[in-house]
Amino acid sequence: MGLRVLAAMSGGVDSAVAAARIAEAGHEVTGVHLALSANPQSHRTGARGCCTIEDSRDARRAADVIGIPFYIWDMAERFQRDVVEDFVAEYAAGRTPNPCLRCNEKIKFAAVLDRALALGFDAVATGHHARLVDGVLSRSVDQGKDQSYVLGVLTREQLSHAIFPLGDSTKAEVREEAARRGLTVADKPDSHDICFIADGDTRGFLAKRLGEAEGPIVDESGEVVGSHQGAHGFTVGQRKGLRIDRPASDGRPRYVLSIEPVSNTVTVGPRSALEVTTITCGRPVWNGPSVHDDPPGRLRDLTVQLRAHGEVYGCRFEETGDRLHIELDRPATGVAAGQAAVLYSGATVIGSATISHAV
Repeated sequence: MGLRVLAAMSGGVDSAVAAARIAEAGHEVTGVHLALSANPQSHRTGARGCCTIEDSRDARRAADVIGIPFYIWDMAERFQRDVVEDFVAEYAAGRTPNPCLRCNEKIKFAAVLDRALALGFDAVATGHHARLVDGVLSRSVDQGKDQSYVLGVLTREQLSHAIFPLGDSTKAEVREEAARRGLTVADKPDSHDICFIADGDTRGFLAKRLGEAEGPIVDESGEVVGSHQGAHGFTVGQRKGLRIDRPASDGRPRYVLSIEPVSNTVTVGPRSALEVTTITCGRPVWNGPSVHDDPPGRLRDLTVQLRAHGEVYGCRFEETGDRLHIELDRPATGVAAGQAAVLYSGATVIGSATISHAV
């Protein structure tokens, strides 16, 4: 007997094919599109994110082709509180959040999953490129599209009610299948940027909500080399848009090394000063094979990913209470507080934590 599955349909090709595969497998599928944004700009035709009127219409058309019931759920208020306001607060605190990761954690696999289970559904299916192998989260076979990083915050309980039908397919195969199925989204471009910032201007978005306040840009010695209109407009590792008054003495580019929101100070320096080997994290979530039966930090050649689609580093770790201390085998650059550190054993996700400090 098949499962009752709620298929989250964003209006893109991935979620459409995911829903079609689940229905074809004999499960009782209902499609749902999440209306997330209360921002009129992101509802207009041609907006850059993934919450437009066009997207809801594309999702409905895909559901019609598949032959499944379809609904739109208004999650705008919850999304505003748990994702947008969190995003603004994190930047105000000098951190760099990942709103897609937070949306998966708080909306798709908390608010939506809770409602789905309350309505009698057994699972939620999404178009994420990731796999569940014996209930354990693993990387997609398409390394270029793998999204296990932004799912690494999910708990074992949430993963037990999740289905990711696309994890064994490449993006090219998904598009070819969509065309064969007669889905009009087969050639639709992937969504990009931050869905609730319709014009892609993150700095302008933050300035409207946090205001502008002039502050200094200083080098490693503390010498003022420029000014800015708000420390929240910067992120660690940033090179462009620094508005520095004079070049470095060696003529090389300078990068944002740190952000101090209290004093509204941005510190810049050479790329070499960005290199870190020790990372401290909070809020650990262990959702894969147990790490506690092995010697600390020695679990099957662990690796860690520090940004979505970022590099992977060999590492060792130690857990102390609610803190995780990670030692990298080689230096990483651009490691920003607020991002997630997701631990892997091979292709398997072991757990995740939120970066709070890097040295």
